[in-house]
Amino acid sequence: MQTLFSWIFVLLLFITGNVCDLSISPKGPVSVEALVGTDVTLSVSHAGVPHPEVMWFKGSLLVAKWSVGNSSLSGVASGVFKPELTGSLTFMNVSLRYNGTYTVEMNHIGEEKVSATFYLFVYDIIMNVSLHTDPGDAVEGQVSFTLYYSTMQGEAKEVRWFFNGLQLRNGSHYSISGKNLTINQPSRNHTGRYTVLLTNPFSSETQHWNITVLYGPDMPVLKVSPTKAVFVSGESLFLSCQAEGEPPPSATWFFNGESIATSSTGTVSLTNVKTSQSGVYTCVMINTRTKAKLQRNVTIIVYGGPVDFLPVILISMSQDEQTLVVIHCSAKATPQALVHWIKDGNHLQTGPKYQISTNTTQLFIYDFNVTTDLDTYTCTAINPLGNETVDTTLLGPQISNSSVFRSNNRTEVTLTWDVPLTSVITGFDIQMKGPELSSPSQPKLSIASDFRTIQSKPASARATTVSGLDPECTYYIRIIPKAGRTAGEQSEQHRIGPAAGLSGAAIAGMAAGIPCALLVLLIVLAFIYCGRRDRVPRYPVPRAVEKSTLNPHRLLRARLKPPPEYRHQQPERSAHLPTVNSSVRMATTV
Repeated sequence: MQTLFSWIFVLLLFITGNVCDLSISPKGPVSVEALVGTDVTLSVSHAGVPHPEVMWFKGSLLVAKWSVGNSSLSGVASGVFKPELTGSLTFMNVSLRYNGTYTVEMNHIGEEKVSATFYLFVYDIIMNVSLHTDPGDAVEGQVSFTLYYSTMQGEAKEVRWFFNGLQLRNGSHYSISGKNLTINQPSRNHTGRYTVLLTNPFSSETQHWNITVLYGPDMPVLKVSPTKAVFVSGESLFLSCQAEGEPPPSATWFFNGESIATSSTGTVSLTNVKTSQSGVYTCVMINTRTKAKLQRNVTIIVYGGPVDFLPVILISMSQDEQTLVVIHCSAKATPQALVHWIKDGNHLQTGPKYQISTNTTQLFIYDFNVTTDLDTYTCTAINPLGNETVDTTLLGPQISNSSVFRSNNRTEVTLTWDVPLTSVITGFDIQMKGPELSSPSQPKLSIASDFRTIQSKPASARATTVSGLDPECTYYIRIIPKAGRTAGEQSEQHRIGPAAGLSGAAIAGMAAGIPCALLVLLIVLAFIYCGRRDRVPRYPVPRAVEKSTLNPHRLLRARLKPPPEYRHQQPERSAHLPTVNSSVRMATTV
């Protein structure tokens, strides 16, 4: 039928005498959109020539060729393309790989070649859209942060991005390119819900993503409660540290470089504060995700009244042998305590004899005289929170105790001593009585009958060593404390020499004599034991009767008195008996 129409058309042209040139329609490029798996036709029409030759190209590649009206379709890929008698080209079950630019060319002998262009877009259904970020976290202040999408199937013809429901466009804050949305220099204001909308002629898909921009910590806000410029010793206070950030930053407090107990909310509790807790407290805030840190300081001042203190005495001597005594009396107090000096109930003032330091904590006593200046000096420390008083009684030069230790070879001794804390001393003389000290290169000299100074020690000395002693000689050593030219009470005398202990000969004699003494003691005890064992009451007999030759029978007839019962009187008699040795001799005599 189509062939018949073509012949009729040509016949009419001859009848009318008008023969036209070959032409093709459409004239300009045409876009064609197709869904994967469907058939799509790139439609053309021609005029002027009844049976032109048709060639289709994809780019520069020939994909089909035939002549209009010819039933022979050689050169056409069967099952993929379907040529039409009009010159149109049909794609069967089109796939994504046929996306591209197609050109159709028609020509006839004696005619100029004509052509038309088609753009074929093949789409699939959009499915399984997902969003991703690069880098993983958006951090305030970084250069950029990118959000991009991917699909398991289908491509979008149009991509639109939204932030909290508002469509985004390219600008200074956002850049949209391909599948990417880039946030330039993200800030906390970019935190929110991002949406991508993908569309093509056959489907559309939407996906959301919540972005949280990490930031902080901001400058910490420090609070001291109660709000006071100065705290008093014994009071309590709280420190708090807060800062904005995402995630909320954690706080740690430091004092003198060391961390102190901090609650999870960033607070510190200080109870019963002391003046030693005055100082700078530092709060360090840290973002646990970004590791960013920021710190801020607060100064806490704690005032306290003067506390117990121990005066310190310093003594020096000038070249002209004048003694200077300094009493240092400093109390721990905040604010600094003002010290008043009193002697004999009178306030001391700066003058020729006494001078008080600028901070009032030191009293200088010039040209100290042991005779007139030994006294009790009172320092009273006063500040707005209280006062404290301490008395210092200066003592003359004296030694509180001393000891001596002799070396193993008995040629050297170490002398140690102590002095009262408030004793005024400018030095010590070490004196000895006995033979002159000797050395291996110097022979022993004559014995000195009086004490002589062998060493002089400064006021800070508390020990000395004396060498060159003769182990067979006796020495006496003592310490003389001095205050200027005034000598103080001497220490005890320490006796060093053989007499101070048992000699070798004495020890040997004692060792030999002990057995003899034990033997004598055993003999005496034996006599005592035997004497008590043989002691039987005996009656004393007159010597005249003992020597008489009288017949005992006659004596009885003479009516002599019976002897007294000494057995019963023995306890009374024993009180008048002589010692054991005497009774033994009497018994022997008898």
